[in-house]
Amino acid sequence: MELLTQPEAWLAFLTLTVLELVLGIDNVIFIAILVDKLPMELRERARKIGLGVAMLARVGLLFGITWIVGATAPLFNIMGNDISARDLILIAGGLFLLYKSTKEVDQLLEGEEGHSSSAVKATFAAVLTQIVIIDIVFSFDSIITAVGMAKDIAVMIAAVITSVALMMVFAGSISRFVSAHPTVKMLALSFLFVIGVLLIADGFDHHVPKGYIYFAMAFSVTVEMLNIRVRRAKGKKTRPVDLHEPYAKG
Repeated sequence: MELLTQPEAWLAFLTLTVLELVLGIDNVIFIAILVDKLPMELRERARKIGLGVAMLARVGLLFGITWIVGATAPLFNIMGNDISARDLILIAGGLFLLYKSTKEVDQLLEGEEGHSSSAVKATFAAVLTQIVIIDIVFSFDSIITAVGMAKDIAVMIAAVITSVALMMVFAGSISRFVSAHPTVKMLALSFLFVIGVLLIADGFDHHVPKGYIYFAMAFSVTVEMLNIRVRRAKGKKTRPVDLHEPYAKG
């Protein structure tokens, strides 16, 4: 109850919630691409379970803060770089993203139906397994940020739960939009590839501010939204004239 009366706690909660939402964007995009390979009736269920697992993973890691701090201790050295357990997780996650995004692009361009990666269906269990793997990677990075931003674990847990709840609200719309627009899906896969490279670089202690990536993502999405509007406008102009419409008479 004391936390509810502390302005510093509320400020930390709001700031951390926003940061968790930003850091969770790539997770939502990855889930959107994966669930697109499932039958329509299973997609919403997979999204909710996937984000639920993300929330549980982050809360679980918060209770393991001592382990997280210890996970940054060097285990061995590669080419002058000290590698810790955290680094190994980031490198493995980055390699997984590179593999998965490359495979999805290949299926998108060379799929059985020639234009949709959803032509290659996946099982519910396989999709959930992949979601859990990447959830752990993204959650690890997210929790390290949370530990640096807030001091009280209750504030961290509240921010994580709130951010995941908000992601659940918008995940369906994002997923349907990505599924309906192949060019947006290709754009999302490109950014997942870049994020995979960044995770590997981060694992080798080459830190690149993610702000650059998020700015590029926002700019590219804005350009693509304009392209979609232009295509729709052209489609309306070239629509065949209906002779039964009032303005077409005479």
